[in-house]
Amino acid sequence: MTRGPDAPVVRPRVGRSERLALGMVVVAFAFVLGLWAVLVPPFQAPDEKAHFDTAMHLAIGDRWVGPGDQRFLNAVQAAAGQAAAGTDTMSASSRATVQELRTAHPGIDVGAVDQMTQHPPTAYALQAVVLRLVGFEHLRWDHALLALRLFDALVVLPLPVLAWAAVRRLTRSPRAAVVGAAAVLAVPELASIAASVTNDALTMTLGGVVTVLLVRTMTRDRRRRTLVLLGIALGALVITKGTGLPAVPVVALALLVGPGAPAWGRRLVETLGTLLLAGVVGGWWWVRNLLVYGTLQPDGYAAIRPPQSFPRGQGPDLLTFVDVSWGTVIRTFWGSFGVNAFAALSPWLVVPLTLVTVGVVVVWAFRRSAERRAAVLLAVFPVLLLVAQTLTSVRGYLTTTAVVGTQGRYLFPAVVAVVVLSALAWRRLPLGGRARRLLPVVVVAGAGALAATGLVTARVRLVPGAGYAVWSDGHLGALATGVLALLALAATALAVVAVARTPSPLPGALDDPDRLPR
Repeated sequence: MTRGPDAPVVRPRVGRSERLALGMVVVAFAFVLGLWAVLVPPFQAPDEKAHFDTAMHLAIGDRWVGPGDQRFLNAVQAAAGQAAAGTDTMSASSRATVQELRTAHPGIDVGAVDQMTQHPPTAYALQAVVLRLVGFEHLRWDHALLALRLFDALVVLPLPVLAWAAVRRLTRSPRAAVVGAAAVLAVPELASIAASVTNDALTMTLGGVVTVLLVRTMTRDRRRRTLVLLGIALGALVITKGTGLPAVPVVALALLVGPGAPAWGRRLVETLGTLLLAGVVGGWWWVRNLLVYGTLQPDGYAAIRPPQSFPRGQGPDLLTFVDVSWGTVIRTFWGSFGVNAFAALSPWLVVPLTLVTVGVVVVWAFRRSAERRAAVLLAVFPVLLLVAQTLTSVRGYLTTTAVVGTQGRYLFPAVVAVVVLSALAWRRLPLGGRARRLLPVVVVAGAGALAATGLVTARVRLVPGAGYAVWSDGHLGALATGVLALLALAATALAVVAVARTPSPLPGALDDPDRLPR
């Protein structure tokens, strides 16, 4: 007998070994985030100076201005100058406080555009609150920057738990769920971005929350509470950054045609109600953009990159665009550290990783099963993100002759969806009993190895010879970082051991639609 949408919730028991394994993954992720927060020198994370400047504007009481109208604070420009000088010419302890910089360098740099007001102000408002709470005016500027890095790392810390929850809900496999949580470690770029000053951290976590709630709706949990939470989470996601907008059609499709949907009349009401709530929470911002600027996403770079034509005889080249655009997406998804991208994982590593990951998902994730419709709907999220940024990049290329707007990190709002698809696919590989038992352990160990590879790559290429003195004089910073690294390795090792003891799929795994869990 098929369950109705209001049937009692079934909560499979979470065993001790599963809790231990998940806990160790979260601890390892926390230490990895902490390492990234202190590893990358100040302002060397992507767009970090602009993100920090925007938060500073709000923290000192400046109003939010239109896209392209914001200028860098002279104090932030001076801080960037001190950061560029490095510890060879200026010790970390001699860096100025924010108040000292603002006194010595008041006002704005009228010639330097800070493009970040093209985004909604949500993430920056939260960062401004953090700056005020820590008394940023009296902190050294690099410590104020570090405070925001640690805040963003804390914001994204729940990501492994969200991946675990989504995978476990759809597969009913504790082992697959823990491996899904550990998969977050396998993308060094994600941790690197999350532990910088950025608006991507909040977007990642909210995208994960939306994905978990979507999985619940597609496994027969369409209670009012779930739909209200989904509408709020979706609204919060879209008012954080435009990369959350593709989640809107995904939510609409999942509620309309996802598995476990009620009769058409009810599903239409539920879908419209959820989207309307999301619009009230955050969708209004984009309607405002259409009314005020005539476009959904204004270009904060318009003053920096004005339109220009290709030189005569050197028109748009499809091969050049594809090579630069897709090559950049792959590189900046797995690991490309620093503003100049000279600290990146080897293409001999990231290209096979991409081919294997995409290949396994394409071949195995969408096979006929009770989860197939849910898998197809979840796949729409990363596909739309890819299509959206590719179209934006094409438009920019034809308008300015430069291939811009392609970044692997723009896929991170859908990272939990990608993890779920990967979990579905890897569980269906035609492996023997011994190989099937070993695969989860190998994947968790491999994820930890990739996390370590990213950290070592950035350490060697970003700050050769400087150690961690970019934040503090002496050996204290290097010692603390070494302890963090050892703790991260220990936590990962414990997770590997614990996942080997985590049980396989629970009784009543998803063999038919009538046995979908609540």
